[in-house]
Amino acid sequence: MTFLQMLILAIVQGVTEFLPISSSGHLILVPVFTGAEDQGPMLDIAVHVGSLLAIIVYFFKDVAGLARGGFATIGIGSAPREKRLFWWIILGTIPAVILGLSIKLGFLNSIAEAWFGLTVVDDDLLASLRFTDLIAVNLIVYGILLGLADKFGPTHRSYEDMTWKDGLLVGIAQALALIPGTSRSGVTMTAARALGFERVEAARFSFLLSIPAVAGAGVLIVPDLLAADGALLQEAIITGALTFVAAFLTMAFLMNFLKKASMMVFVVYRIAMGAALLAFF
Repeated sequence: MTFLQMLILAIVQGVTEFLPISSSGHLILVPVFTGAEDQGPMLDIAVHVGSLLAIIVYFFKDVAGLARGGFATIGIGSAPREKRLFWWIILGTIPAVILGLSIKLGFLNSIAEAWFGLTVVDDDLLASLRFTDLIAVNLIVYGILLGLADKFGPTHRSYEDMTWKDGLLVGIAQALALIPGTSRSGVTMTAARALGFERVEAARFSFLLSIPAVAGAGVLIVPDLLAADGALLQEAIITGALTFVAAFLTMAFLMNFLKKASMMVFVVYRIAMGAALLAFF
């Protein structure tokens, strides 16, 4: 990969990971529009790790609080509020883990075949998850849902008001982001707004909820990183570092933007982009 290709990939990931417009959908489209080879799963994970580091730095106070909650869970220190929030974040991560493993290990097919005689996920379907028509439809559908939740959802709750039900419901929404075009940040913000969280708090909740999922994906690729040749490893490090910068700046912009504006601009973008993809392809 050239430096320009790595820079484009990093900017696309850094910007779209935190804006509710689907980072995975945009990452899939990069090779489609640039003509470059698909960046592959290792660089996909590298850019997500760069995004993760940006979350940790930007929300360092919140992350430190969650860490205190984690230590309190095993009897080190006393932080009841942080401990509760730590467990709600963990609870919100479980649905995506269950669904992801069910698909990867074939459990979803086994259940569907036993109960309904159907194959829900096969190789052709998994391949189709990279198709732009699916991305386009999800951009539009989930964009409309985001607009409805943001317009009609109440705005009286903060991150500290989270309950186990909130963590679970937003976590179930996060699991839907396994399908490209849905947008992990978009669907979790949609669920949080529908539950009454303020816009900034919905974004805060969404970003913190992404930490276990992205960290887990990073851990899974460690064996591949260790086995990678020097050139690929260098590309992953450079791309991840560039993503960190783009992600941090984007996050700072979004958190300030949502203090004074609605999410309608992202809704319009999603619908327009989805319609353009359907027309183009």
